[in-house]
Amino acid sequence: MGFDATDTGTGPVTVRRGIPEGAERRAAELYWDAFGRKLGPALNPPDKAVPFLVAHQNADRAVCAILDGQLVGLAGYQLGGRALTGGSAAAVLRTYGHLRGLRRLVLLALFERHPAPGQLVMDGIAVDPDIRGRGVGSLLIEEVAAVAAEQGCRKIRLDVIDTNPRARALYERRGFTAVRTEHTPWLLGLMGFGAVTTMHRPVVADGPGRLSTS
Repeated sequence: MGFDATDTGTGPVTVRRGIPEGAERRAAELYWDAFGRKLGPALNPPDKAVPFLVAHQNADRAVCAILDGQLVGLAGYQLGGRALTGGSAAAVLRTYGHLRGLRRLVLLALFERHPAPGQLVMDGIAVDPDIRGRGVGSLLIEEVAAVAAEQGCRKIRLDVIDTNPRARALYERRGFTAVRTEHTPWLLGLMGFGAVTTMHRPVVADGPGRLSTS
């Protein structure tokens, strides 16, 4: 699923809000590539998970990175009761069946995060492996921060699992600080992680200018 960088990939990366029309499947694939290990117990197999994500996207709850006309990264966020990934309990049961679906609903409930007043919750970053290291994650974070400022939020919140130190390091570089860690050793065998750290970043209305990359 990687981005084909042959004769491409040297131009500037641009950031836009919303998933471009026609890129819904690509967005779901990027999201699954980044979070499939964590979400797998609830949404596997991939041939069901990816179409489920496509069918229940809220395209206006994402900021996207575009390179040479292709979607190469995205960050989802939750605001106003809607997140990038949706899907009702009824939709889960229709897709996976009643008996298997009930178990999956219990697992999906473990990932639910609700913003406190004045918060925007960021729902992770997915970047094509072929262009990691070019600052795309930072671009996406700053665009989410711009959305938060425009919406009058005072704080951005996210949760990062202990098996993703690279993501945590990126968040720390972009101004997030850890506020608490919830140790969940009972989930290690089931979900593949044993702790979740909540991080906050204050929203500055008139912050530094937008980042750029090329």
